[in-house]
Amino acid sequence: MFEQSLRSVMERKKFFTVSPEETVSAVSRKMASKNLGAVLVVRNGLLVGIFTERDAVFRVIGQGLDPAKTPLHDVMTVQPMTLGPEKSFGHALVLMQENGFRHLPVIENGRPIGIVSARHAMDPDLEEFVWEERRREHHR
Repeated sequence: MFEQSLRSVMERKKFFTVSPEETVSAVSRKMASKNLGAVLVVRNGLLVGIFTERDAVFRVIGQGLDPAKTPLHDVMTVQPMTLGPEKSFGHALVLMQENGFRHLPVIENGRPIGIVSARHAMDPDLEEFVWEERRREHHR
């Protein structure tokens, strides 16, 4: 899995973009309804930032800001690190680990085409674990 390209690993279904002018409150409701840990902030089709659940906690709530009045452009991560879709998932994981973040936008020609998260590394192993546990339960 770690040698797979980001294009083959990234979640296209959960790829969600928002405007930097939207409020933290509005975006947080969207994130909650779609069960997302991060959204890509886009202006004119180009990536300008990323907003994560950690940003909401540390940069908004932790700083005593009003989520209903705070626009994303005030609290998002500006110019986030990105990778192209041809890079390996292993390379992305190393970048996330070294830089202390869990979501990495995937861009092509300056435009976001998806997102990968550290959680992707666990999913195949977790699926195998769940399958094995179910198999064992069935044989008891």
